[in-house]
Amino acid sequence: MNVLFLAAEAAPFVKVGGLGDVAGSLPRALATLGHDVRLAIPGYGAIDWPAFQPERRGRFEVPHAGGREPAQVWETRSGSVPVYLLTGPPIPTDRRIYGSGIEEDGPKFIFFSLAALEACRELAFRPDVVHANDWHTGPAVYRLSTTGRSDPFFRDTASLFTIHNLPYTGRDAGRFLAEYGLPATLDLELLPAWARDSMLGLGLAGADVLTTVSPTYAREIRTPEGGYGFDGTLSARSDRLHGVLNGIDTEVWNPSTDDALRERFDAATLGRRAANKAALQEEAGLEPEEKTFLLAMVSRLDSQKGFDIALPALLRWLETGGQLVVLGSGDPAIERALAGLELAFRGRAAVRLRFDPPYARKIYGGADGILIPSRYEPCGLTQMIAMRYGAVPIARRTGGLADTITDVDEPGGTGILFDGYDPGSLAHALARALRVYAQPEEWTEVERRGMAQDFSWDRSAAKYEALYREALHFRPGEISTG
Repeated sequence: MNVLFLAAEAAPFVKVGGLGDVAGSLPRALATLGHDVRLAIPGYGAIDWPAFQPERRGRFEVPHAGGREPAQVWETRSGSVPVYLLTGPPIPTDRRIYGSGIEEDGPKFIFFSLAALEACRELAFRPDVVHANDWHTGPAVYRLSTTGRSDPFFRDTASLFTIHNLPYTGRDAGRFLAEYGLPATLDLELLPAWARDSMLGLGLAGADVLTTVSPTYAREIRTPEGGYGFDGTLSARSDRLHGVLNGIDTEVWNPSTDDALRERFDAATLGRRAANKAALQEEAGLEPEEKTFLLAMVSRLDSQKGFDIALPALLRWLETGGQLVVLGSGDPAIERALAGLELAFRGRAAVRLRFDPPYARKIYGGADGILIPSRYEPCGLTQMIAMRYGAVPIARRTGGLADTITDVDEPGGTGILFDGYDPGSLAHALARALRVYAQPEEWTEVERRGMAQDFSWDRSAAKYEALYREALHFRPGEISTG
């Protein structure tokens, strides 16, 4: 079938968070199943255009109350997948990806969503399914569910809308939606009143099928605690809501071929991993202590990631002789607190407040454990990468963390899970990790079981393929063979 995949970012073109990883990998996995998949993202100035050498494929216009806005579609490739870069006046030509608020991001992503659909018409690519991701692409779903039903080109096109992070809603976009010809004409009674001009809400109300990025998160967002005001909407549409676990690119994340590591290794040569721990300690300025548990965090520094409960527990960890490596950037208050730990525990704590992919790989390949104390976690890729590299995850039992990690007290254990959202629960989990770590043979088996997990995109792609066919049941037409 023909699939148009819409996202605000996609690796390797432009990546800010996990959405970029998903949009960079899932379309390629779907294409291997025999589908004609086209990926569309905004043609930001931040993209390295000379490196990807896109060719202009078409010019057209997007209707707007202030006058029709010119748009252009450029084509490059990601493996075998055609990638469309959409440009026009609202798409920034500088280094910005996401703006400071809806005044900038509303027009930008509404324009992108509509331009991506019109590019299909321009290129004579009629999608059977539009797979839209997060609030940035909600207007495309809404267009298909309203005027698209009477448009001969899109009448039979189904939509699937994936929620990656529910609290980000694109609300207060009503004025911009109206300017682009998207007034609230669909029955939006399923949405709370405040969300009827939210770009996420339009996607939730209009999509033929809804997905989110793990089965547990699909349950959590139907509760008042996890639904951020959308729990009623999602409960009402629960028959169309599915949790499909994300994956990782197992060729990109492969400790047996990773040039960033001092020693490459696999599950059969796990003993080589000790050299990577020593190299990480050296680069981080930590004491070269082979038997000391080296704990790490690779994370965006914000409240969602659990730093309010982590900081007190990490202080105790360091006071009792543990080592700590942290990589990430974000909330200035969290950055200051972590920098304070490094100052107070020279040789035991190392903090790098930046985005540093090669160093992240060294952490995954050398740390003993990766701490992930998230308040909530729709899916999470950190724990999958950690296990792939033999680092044992220590994580709160929520969202995708619960779906990908098996606690060591259960058969086939691959990590340490805890439930309470408080420093004491986290500290108890760290103490459990130390008890297992004190038994080297048992710890090595936990590492090996983690490395044996299949987190490739193959299974996820097959589930999405089935959901595309389910979405098509809500449309009258036949699946294209082209």
